[in-house]
Amino acid sequence: MNKRITVLGLLLATSLLSLAARADDASELRAKLAKVDNLHATFSQQVTDINNKPIQSGNGVFALAYPNQFYWHLTEPDESLIVADGANLWVYNPFAEEVTVMDVSQAVDASPMALLVHRDDETWNKYTVIKRQNDAQSNCFDIQPKKLNSSVVAVSVCFKAALLTQFNLTDEQGNLSQFQLSAQRAVTPAEKSLFKFAVPDNVDIDDQRLKQVK
Repeated sequence: MNKRITVLGLLLATSLLSLAARADDASELRAKLAKVDNLHATFSQQVTDINNKPIQSGNGVFALAYPNQFYWHLTEPDESLIVADGANLWVYNPFAEEVTVMDVSQAVDASPMALLVHRDDETWNKYTVIKRQNDAQSNCFDIQPKKLNSSVVAVSVCFKAALLTQFNLTDEQGNLSQFQLSAQRAVTPAEKSLFKFAVPDNVDIDDQRLKQVK
C-alpha cells in the first residue's frame, strides 16, 4: 500500500512539474512577443508533405502590430493576402476573385498564429506551449491548441535572441509549411495602411462575422 502511494505521489509530482514547466514556457514566449509590438519582414516559404516531399515554395511580405493587426502577402507562386485590421480578418484570393471576412476573435480559433498579436489570458489559455532550446542563442516554442478547431494542428515559433526568425505550421494532413523571415525591422508610420483592407471591385464576399452590421 505504501509503495503504491509513493508511486502515485511521484506520478502526481511529475505531472505538476510538467504543467509548471509548460506554464513557464508560455510566459517566456509571451514575454518575447511583447517586445515585438510591430514587425515588418520578408519571408520564404517551403511546404513539404507528411513524407517530407516538397510540395510548394514561395515568397512574400509579413507584418504585424499589436493589438490584433496582421498582414500576410504571398506574392509567388500564386498571390494571396490575409489582413487583420484589429476587428476583422480578411482572406483574399485574387485568382478566384473572392474574399472571406470574419471577426478577429474567430481567427484565434482558426490558428495558433493569432497568438502573435494577442496578449489576453483567455486566448493564451486555449493553447499549450513547450520550449525547445536549439543552442545558446536560438530556441523554438511549439504551440498546440488544447481543442482542435481548425486544419492547423500545430505551430512553432523560433527566435535568435530576441529576433523572430522562423515559424512553422503543420496541418491535419501532416503537411509542414516552413517560413524563414529576413530583413526584419519595425513597421514605419507610412506602412500602417498595410493593416487596412479595401475590397476590390467585382469580388465575391463571404461574410462569416458573428455580429454583422445591419
